[in-house]
Amino acid sequence: MSATNLWFSFCALLGLSGALGVLLARSPIRAALGLLGTILGIAGLFLKLGAELLAAVQLLIYAGAVVVLFVFVIMLVGPLPTAAPSESRARLGRLLGGAAALGAAALALVMLGAQGGESIRLGPLPPGHGSVESLGSALFVRALVPFELSTALLVVAVVGAMAIVRRRQPPQPEPPEPHATRRLFGGPVHPRDAGHPPPEDGPT
Repeated sequence: MSATNLWFSFCALLGLSGALGVLLARSPIRAALGLLGTILGIAGLFLKLGAELLAAVQLLIYAGAVVVLFVFVIMLVGPLPTAAPSESRARLGRLLGGAAALGAAALALVMLGAQGGESIRLGPLPPGHGSVESLGSALFVRALVPFELSTALLVVAVVGAMAIVRRRQPPQPEPPEPHATRRLFGGPVHPRDAGHPPPEDGPT
């Protein structure tokens, strides 16, 4: 097996294991780490295809910004305040999700077999397609408004998480006023002195 096939196998296993970690992890932090592994695997596959720009975008934007934002929101919000679903409902959800995934895979196989194995020829690409200049032009000229709206969406998510945390904090009770004996001696009265408590106004 060549080094290219080994690299592909490693990145594919990393992406699949990360995706399974997202689906099966009970802790949100572990699910975020699984998502990070999936993103790293996808970046490695882009490197194998020679798309260094897309690999850098995966690492800088998704792994370096989106996953970090997820972790911040999870740490701010914490466990959900709602009650956890029952075991029967959780099992039913897993069964329905697995059935939907199997149905989608079967449909994809049927559609692939219906093509008859004939390859589809694509037209020639224009010069400069996939370059940094074309990507920058697509982001900051033709798709500037959706790009800025996605940035605003991330900011709104952070502000909403902080608002939820501030609302969930219980009011802090005021500390009780210390007893006279604690003010005088810095501690409770010994049992042998229980019959002779000090006066409220302090020693005379």
